[in-house]
Amino acid sequence: MKETLKLGIILFVFTVVSAGVLAVSNNATKGKIAELEMAGSIGALQEIFGEDVKFQPLEENKQNQIIEANPSVVEIFEALNGDSVVGYAIKNISKGFGGDLLLMTGFNIDGTVSGMRVLEHSETPGLGARSEEPEFTNRFIGLSTADDITVEALSGATGTTNGVLAGVNSAREIFNSELSN
Repeated sequence: MKETLKLGIILFVFTVVSAGVLAVSNNATKGKIAELEMAGSIGALQEIFGEDVKFQPLEENKQNQIIEANPSVVEIFEALNGDSVVGYAIKNISKGFGGDLLLMTGFNIDGTVSGMRVLEHSETPGLGARSEEPEFTNRFIGLSTADDITVEALSGATGTTNGVLAGVNSAREIFNSELSN
């Protein structure tokens, strides 16, 4: 009995120390992780809108209001040319064949799609994974936000294509109802 209690106390102390080390490590790297995530977002935004355009997060209260009403939304950016807003980009999550898809869809103020990128996925290599290739993502450029957005499906990856289209159309609805003037 004494031996079991002794082992339990040792295990408890080890667990507390491990949790403390993990908490300190997480706190120390939190800023760097956020910085890297933002750099990844900026890279995708520049691919969608061009390198001359600057980006800033949507005003915090408005962004929080949209995210609260649409839990699939991760973040929203304004695309700026000088002081003028030229578009918006919505980062959101959709369900693909192999799991979650993290998408970034850009919309021009004129109501057309500026571009779309698949940022993260767990789709099948050689099939659904082709959703991140320009041959597929470029199909969205210039499409109108007035109606549902559709593109030709990736051969052998209908589930992935449907997931991407669901995510893009969800972002389109948010753009039309909350962001377009």
